[in-house]
Amino acid sequence: MYPWFIFSILGMCLMVPLHFLSVEHLKFQKKFGTDKGNKITGILGLTSGWGFFIFWFGIWISPQPRLIIPFMQDPSFFIPIINFSIPIFYLIISIPFILIGAWFGIGSVRETSLKVAETHRTERIVSTKIYSLIRHPQYFGGMLAHIGISILLSSLFSLIFTPIVILLNFLVAWKEEKELIKEFGENYKNYKEKVPMFIPKLKKRKHN
Repeated sequence: MYPWFIFSILGMCLMVPLHFLSVEHLKFQKKFGTDKGNKITGILGLTSGWGFFIFWFGIWISPQPRLIIPFMQDPSFFIPIINFSIPIFYLIISIPFILIGAWFGIGSVRETSLKVAETHRTERIVSTKIYSLIRHPQYFGGMLAHIGISILLSSLFSLIFTPIVILLNFLVAWKEEKELIKEFGENYKNYKEKVPMFIPKLKKRKHN
């Protein structure tokens, strides 16, 4: 009934196995050599990362029933170019989710670099600034932004499928951590014990 939405959800799910492969750096290095192995995982990382986001974007904008709160539809902000109206109440609710989500996402990239974000390969454990509060700020920020954008665009199915989006992000983060333990051993285990996965700490602690 809603092929674009279904296609986007399935596409997002299909990117997860590719992401799993993209973080298996040691396995590909052993099989193909360091340089070639890193190139393969880098390509897989770019494909799965951008593919995941593009399909995620599709979930937000694909045709679907509109989220309707009967007593909160007026006043609204009308966008004539796309013939779309956004209730002011929805705008007020969504902005904090989007801004906080963006702050976590941007903070993650600033601490690790865009290259690491795209290829999913890091050469060191980052435990400073935003990474002293949460182990996966980029995914946490993405989930907050998902909720905000779904409300902003009145995307009912997108909002309903939020648990699936959270599950997919959890699986990706779980696989990354599994491989990081293989690569960095006790150092990453120690970091993992001190910093929560998805619920940010309210107070920073210094890490050795």
